Amino acid sequence: MKLPNKARAGNRSRRASGLLRHGLTAHGVLCYVFLYLPILVLVAFSFNASRYSGLWRGFTLQWYEALFSNAALGAALRTSLVVALASTAISTVLGTAVALGLERFAFRFRPLMDVLLYLPIIIPDIAMAVMLLLFFVLTRVPLGVGTIVVSHVAFNVSYVALVVRARLAYFDISLEEAAQDLYADEWQTFRRVTLPLLMPGILGGALLAFTLSLDDFVIAFFVSGPGATTLPLRVYSMIKLGVTPEINALSSLMLLASIGLIALSGALSRR
Repeated sequence: MKLPNKARAGNRSRRASGLLRHGLTAHGVLCYVFLYLPILVLVAFSFNASRYSGLWRGFTLQWYEALFSNAALGAALRTSLVVALASTAISTVLGTAVALGLERFAFRFRPLMDVLLYLPIIIPDIAMAVMLLLFFVLTRVPLGVGTIVVSHVAFNVSYVALVVRARLAYFDISLEEAAQDLYADEWQTFRRVTLPLLMPGILGGALLAFTLSLDDFVIAFFVSGPGATTLPLRVYSMIKLGVTPEINALSSLMLLASIGLIALSGALSRR
């Protein structure tokens, strides 16, 4: 018995939809495999007992033990933490102030300020690194930890402001009005109402800025001076001699720290 034309067309449509759905699923899985399989291989070979990365000789933790006894890596980690903490603190204050100013006040050059705020996010890192290096050279500022901190603040402010503005978009202004109706002045309203409600966004932006500062290589490579070697710069100097399990172990720890901070930032931003 032959099916009506509409029924046959419906069956073909369902088969096509099923094939399309399965094709998109397979494409998504392949994309994730392409992106994350090299990372899994890196983590796996950080436990390789062989000195050579391409040859598996068994499981060991000796490369992680070697990391904690490496004085040069310890110094680089301390420099990275100092830079990340300092730049995060400054960026959080400035970024929050910028977000409040752009979201709450209307002024003549607000559209221009909006564009300028997004520029550090849009322009390539190499272009920003060259511009910052030229600025320090022209102003005769000696390169070192201070110049790395200033450079990281230059791009971290935009990320913090972006996260805080997203929080402000869902802010209930009537809560501030209620506080002022109860005779709270502007500072009391900000301290007891606005700031606590914005705190998840502020902390999320701060964690994002800390992660970006800790992982930055390109800008730090251009604006660092003698004795100002961050952890990514140290990894780069080590990898010139070849990829070893020790580098794999260090990269795995940096990856774990970055994922943890990003996950925490996202969780705080969604509260």
